[in-house]
Amino acid sequence: MRVGKRRRMTGLEAAIQLETWGIRVSRYGLVLVLALIGGLKFTAPEARGIEPLVLHSPLLSWLLEALSVQGVSNLIGVIELTLAALIATRPFAPAASLAGSLGASVMFTITLSFLLSTPGAITSLGWVPVLGEAGQLLIKDVALLGASLLTAAEALQTWQFDAGHRLA
Repeated sequence: MRVGKRRRMTGLEAAIQLETWGIRVSRYGLVLVLALIGGLKFTAPEARGIEPLVLHSPLLSWLLEALSVQGVSNLIGVIELTLAALIATRPFAPAASLAGSLGASVMFTITLSFLLSTPGAITSLGWVPVLGEAGQLLIKDVALLGASLLTAAEALQTWQFDAGHRLA
């Protein structure tokens, strides 16, 4: 008989482990993506790249009247970097992480609206819709929105139950 024989993990325990790791990878993958893309917003090529998206957006086009293209890009970069930092605080500030995840969810919903407002983002081959160049750039935001909602739910659960907070 082996001393210290390990007990086999049940299917439920394995599922919980997978879920835990999935949430962690989603959270810190989201942080990484937001930090890298947010940092790029301070460069001229990235500012030029987002200009047509913002220009055709009924939600954001007014920003181009208030700020330069680079100013709008810088503002978006600051927002993305701030959201990344907030999401990363989950181990010690789940409420802040919740706010960051919800903010990212709003941001990704807005960027997904560019699929409808940017000319050529969705084109067609006859009756079949296909993604144009802008659509190919934006479609990843569906998965990022899902990751944001998942990390928001987990942070809410931790904040609400572990810290004794209750939502009314």
